[in-house]
Amino acid sequence: MKTVDIVVIGGGSAGLAAAISAYDQGIRNILVLEKEPYLGGILLQCIHNGFGLHHFKEELTGPEYAFRYTEELQKRNIDYRLNTMVMDISSDLTLHYANTEEGYVFIQAKAIICATGCSERTRGAINIPGDRPAGILTAGLAQKYMNIDGYQIGKKVFILGSGDIGLIMARRMRLEGADVLGVAEIMPYSNGLNRNLVQCLFDYQIPLYLSHTIKKIIGKTRVEKIVIAKVDEQFQFIEGTEETFEIDTLLLSVGLIPSNPILEKLGVNIHPRTKGPIVDDNLQTSIPGIFACGNSLHVHDLVDFVSEEGAQAGKAAALFVKNQLKTHPPLKVENGKGVSYVLPQYLKSRDTEQFEIRFRVNKPYQNVTLIVKQQNLVIKKMRKAFLFPAEMEVITGKFCDLMENGPVTVEVEDE
Repeated sequence: MKTVDIVVIGGGSAGLAAAISAYDQGIRNILVLEKEPYLGGILLQCIHNGFGLHHFKEELTGPEYAFRYTEELQKRNIDYRLNTMVMDISSDLTLHYANTEEGYVFIQAKAIICATGCSERTRGAINIPGDRPAGILTAGLAQKYMNIDGYQIGKKVFILGSGDIGLIMARRMRLEGADVLGVAEIMPYSNGLNRNLVQCLFDYQIPLYLSHTIKKIIGKTRVEKIVIAKVDEQFQFIEGTEETFEIDTLLLSVGLIPSNPILEKLGVNIHPRTKGPIVDDNLQTSIPGIFACGNSLHVHDLVDFVSEEGAQAGKAAALFVKNQLKTHPPLKVENGKGVSYVLPQYLKSRDTEQFEIRFRVNKPYQNVTLIVKQQNLVIKKMRKAFLFPAEMEVITGKFCDLMENGPVTVEVEDE
C-alpha cells in the first residue's frame, strides 16, 4: 500500500492553499484528490469580480482567482487526481478512493486535510408548502447552469433567501434580461454581505422583502405563482400580508451546510451550530492527524479567508508530519451573549504570542463592545461600530493573559 505524507481532500480554494502551504513547509509527498474534472472548485462558476482583494490586493473573478492557485500548485509539481471520489477514511489514516483510471485505491496517509466545501440547503430542508413543479432550484445550481453550461433558466424570477449567491444571481439574471421580481428573507436583516446588497439589489432596484417567506407555491408542470407573506418574531405568518407573484423560476438561497459525510462516519466531533468539525487553533479535529479548513469547517464570507485558513491547515499538517506540532493542555473557547459561534473551539498552541478567535454574531449590532473573558476575568475589550451576522469577525489576545484552566468566552456587550 502506497504511503503519502499529506492527502488533501478537495481541490478548491481551501485545498489548493493547504497543499501549497504544506509544500512550502518542506513536505513533498502530497496528493490532492478532487471529485470534479477540474481544480478550482466553486470558484469556476463565480464569474463576477470581487475576489482576491485581501490576498492579492486586486480584484479578480472567481476563475482568475482559482487559476492563480492552480498555477502555483502545478509549479510545485504537487500530485493530484481529478474525477476522484474519496470513499472512506479509517482512524489510522488509511484512505480509500476511486476513479476510472486507477480503480479502487488504498493509501496510507501521515496526515489528512479535509477541504470538501459545502452544499446548499434545498426546498426539502425548509419544507415550503405547495405544489412540486419544475422551475425551482438552488441559486448555486442556477449559477452553474448559466455561467458554465450556458442555459437561460428563466424569465420571471423570484429569489427566496438573501444569501450572497442569491443576491449575486439576482443581478446575474437581471443582466441576462430576466425580470427579477424580488428577494424574500425570513429574517429582519439580510444574510448577505452589505456590498452585495448594494451592488446586486439596490443598484438594480430589485425589491427586498425582509421578514417575509413563501407561504405557497402554485404550478402544474412548471412553477406559475408564489404567495409570500410577512412573519412575526416567532416566524409565524401574519394574516393579511400575502402578496402573489407570477413567475416561472424560483431560486433558493437559504443557506449552506459544510459537507463532511466521511468525517461524520469516522466519528469526528461535529459542531452543532456550524455542522463542521470541532477543531483547535491548529485546525486539527478530534482525531489526531486529520485537519479541516474552508467551507467544510464553517461557511465563510470571503474566499480570501478560505485560502488563508487552508494555508494555516497546510502548515499545521506539515508540522504534524514532521513531529513538530507542539500542543499544550486545551483551553475551551465558547460563544457567549450575542455570539452565534466561535472558531477555534479549543486553544492548544502557545508557541505564538497571540491567540486569534474568529466568530459570528447572531444579529446585527451597532456601537457595542466585544469582550473576551475567562472565569469572569475580562481579558480584552474592543469597541465595534457595526457587527453583522453575514460577516466573520476576529478578535485577538495574548496567551500570557490567560489562566491555565477555565473556558475562554467571547460575547457582545450591548449598550
